[in-house]
Parts: sequence; C-alpha cells; structure tokens
Amino acid sequence: MSHGPRSGLAAVSSALLAMSRHLEVRDVLKTIVASARELLDAQYAALGVPDDHGGFAQFVVDGVSDEQWKAIGPLPRQHGILAAMLHEATPERLADVREDPRFGGWPSAHPDLVDFLGLPIRDGDEIIGALFLANKLCSAEGHPPHPPGPKPEGTCGFTQDDEELLGILAQHAAIALTNARLYERSRELTIAEERSRLAHELHDAVSQKLFSLRLTAQAATALVDRDPARAKGELQQVAALAAEAADELRAAVVELRPAALEEDGLVATLRTQIQVLDRAHSARVTFAGHGVKALPAAQEEAMLRVAQEALHNALRHSEAARVDVTLHRKGTGAVLRVTDDGSGFDPRTVRRAGRHLGLVSMRDRANGTGGRLTVQSAPGKGTTIEMEVPGG
Repeated sequence: MSHGPRSGLAAVSSALLAMSRHLEVRDVLKTIVASARELLDAQYAALGVPDDHGGFAQFVVDGVSDEQWKAIGPLPRQHGILAAMLHEATPERLADVREDPRFGGWPSAHPDLVDFLGLPIRDGDEIIGALFLANKLCSAEGHPPHPPGPKPEGTCGFTQDDEELLGILAQHAAIALTNARLYERSRELTIAEERSRLAHELHDAVSQKLFSLRLTAQAATALVDRDPARAKGELQQVAALAAEAADELRAAVVELRPAALEEDGLVATLRTQIQVLDRAHSARVTFAGHGVKALPAAQEEAMLRVAQEALHNALRHSEAARVDVTLHRKGTGAVLRVTDDGSGFDPRTVRRAGRHLGLVSMRDRANGTGGRLTVQSAPGKGTTIEMEVPGG
C-alpha cells in the first residue's frame, strides 16, 4: 500500500492497540475516528452510531473544531449516502460526493467535502456504525506535494488501497466498539445488583433497629409515672439503639462508594456518570478533566459525592439548559467546579431560611477532607459550586 509513513505496519498496529485500550464507548469512537483520519491522510473523518428512529445515537467527528461543529447544527439524519452505508452495507468511494445523485446538500457552516470514502461497521449481520472520510490530503507518498489546507478538486482521491485499509480498521472498530458496549452493560448490571443487595441489607438492619427503638420508647413511656428509674434505663436503651441505627446507616453509605471510583479513579468515574446524565436529560451536560493525579480515597469520594449532589440540584431543580463540570489539578490537590445556566438563587436567603440541606451536606464533605466549598449564585444567573481539596 502506498499511504506514506503513517500507514506502515507500526502505525496500523498503534491504531488497533489504541482502539482496544479504551473501555468507554465514547472514547472508543473518538479513537477510531482519529486513527482513520491519520492513517489515510484525510482532512475530515466521522463515525455515526445509528439509533432506531432515522437519526444517530452518537456521532463523532475529527478535523472539525468545536466552534465549527456548533455552527453546523443538529446531527445528520440517515439519508442519502449515509443511509446507503447503513442499510445496504456497501462501501462508498466517490471522487466528488457532491455529484452523486443521492447527495442532498449540507448546512451552510458545514465544511466543503469533495472526495469521499465510507464503510459500514458490522458486528455479524448487524450494522452498528458508519465510518467515513473526506478530502484526501496531497501529502501522502505517490501524490503531488500540496500545502496544508483544502485540496484542489480532482486530485488526491481515495484509492482501492485506502478502501482496503479502512476495511481492516472497520473490522477492528467493530470488535472494540462491541467490547466497550459489553463492558458498560456489565458495569451497569453490577451496579444495579450491588444497589439491590445493599438496599435489602439496609432495609433489614435498620428496620430491626427502628422496631426495637419503637418498642423500647413505648416501654419507657409506660414506666415514666410508676417507675421512673426503670424508665430512665429504657430511655438509655433508646439512645443506644438510635446510635446503632446511625452506625448502620453510616456503614451503608461507606459501602455505597462506587467500585468504579476505586478501579478507574475520579476522572474516569465522573466522565462515565456525566455521559449517562447527558443522555438521560434534555440539558447538555459536559465534563473536562485536566492533569488530575490520584487523590486520597476520602477526598475522591467527597468530590464525587459533591459533584453528584450539585448535578442533581442543577438537573432537577434549576431548569438548566447546560451544566458544565470541570476537574483540574491545583498543586498536589484538585478543584472541582459545577456550573449551570439555570434559575439560580440568593445564597444569603437560602442560609437564613435553612433550606437547601444539600449545600450543608456538600460543605460538610469538603470540610471533612480538609477542603473548602464555595457557592456563587444569583436569581436568574445560574449557579457555580466549587470544591477544592489539598491532595495527599
């Protein structure tokens, strides 16, 4: 194959290893797209995972900036050439996509695509995605040199060798994507089973304690007038039972610490949970993590709980259209920030009224790990909750 230095055996091997290294579906999709674009010297690459309603459940691009992507607008539908790849399971290699009779145009902000190479990604008989490239660059071996940027029309089109290489990549992409889906499903089942077990144990343990507490309190009430000494003993037993019930609850909360946090660390756990929230809610929920190293377990747990509480408030109560979560390194510690564009509130009024106990809980978690929590909000101005921990 004549694809230049990046398409050698080492480059192909690196791309395949990179795809198999990730376990999160979104990370796998991004790696597939970036690898395909680099290996085949294309200006643009994209991968769409279809849904059951004529659209795409996920759509990942490479070569397009975030600003361009926002300007393009809604995700494409399954029509034209994309539909052919998804429904007819046939490769598509075109010298000029705009001249194909199935071409239906694109939004005004969309980059200009000329030559086009697309392949379905298949898992057995099921088509699980469509991978395509556009605008073969003129820098590969065997092509006339050309400065970076959009290529002249009619040159540097994709070749049969390119199609064969993309076919190999698509086969391994199917394996990587299927494995990532199985991993996420397995994790969801494990979490559900663990929650069910803990709920059952918590119900049994605390119910028994509360039943004993009620009987002892009733006995103390009956003895108050005729045997104050015995009543005092019963009340002491009430206090002891209440303390035991509190211990049971505390132990359950500690055990509820997600296994993913211990296995994957704070950044990966937050990213996974936020991806789930982004799919589950109409609001856009994003996450960015920068240079954060492993923190003491208590600090990671506290940060995760604060993030969950802040996200719950933003998504359930603030009517936010967007919630952004960032986690970045600061010295040996880290700073978590959750910002929403929702209805906001007056923190002074909340403190005076004694409401928003979630804020009290978040502050307690921060203080308990040597950190600090700050809240910035105003009616109609959204809310920013920031937690900083010192690290270890």
